[in-house]
Amino acid sequence: MLIGYARVSTLDQNLNLQIDALEKVGCEKIFTDQVSGGTICRPQLETALDFLREGDTLVVWRLDRLGRNLRHLIELVTQLSETGIGFRSLTESMDTNTCSGKLIFHIFGALAEFERNLIRERTKAGLEAARARGRKGGRKPALSAKQQEVAMKLYHEKDHTAEEICRIMGISKPTLYSYIKKASRK
Repeated sequence: MLIGYARVSTLDQNLNLQIDALEKVGCEKIFTDQVSGGTICRPQLETALDFLREGDTLVVWRLDRLGRNLRHLIELVTQLSETGIGFRSLTESMDTNTCSGKLIFHIFGALAEFERNLIRERTKAGLEAARARGRKGGRKPALSAKQQEVAMKLYHEKDHTAEEICRIMGISKPTLYSYIKKASRK
């Protein structure tokens, strides 16, 4: 049985193009989500995955409609394959029920791993180069050292609430508490 999954990122986008394509290839049931691709919680995808049985094929209009990123996509398709469920992407003409489709998918997996390793190497080299020039990584502090002293003084005087201190200093509560924690370690 062909089971379709379609997703758009925002409520003002339209699912019709994807649904039409999935119906055209014979999907008997189609699940749809209207959430960002980066969102972990996609309820209809979870429902579709629970609905699929061995011998079924999950069909999407395009690869990016299924996975949050290439790594997530590979994990999903591998999970499907291990339970005897096929995967098909219409735009990329990929079908893991065929030998060539499996080959293409494994090439994608190898390329994704290669890309992750390259990014890791570039990041490591960049950090080492920055350290060699005396630079530290990380975000600039929200408050200067003097401003941090003022915030700590206000906090320890106990005349102001945490909300008031945050408003006065123009910082968030987590930032204030981070400075408090840092000052208590000294």
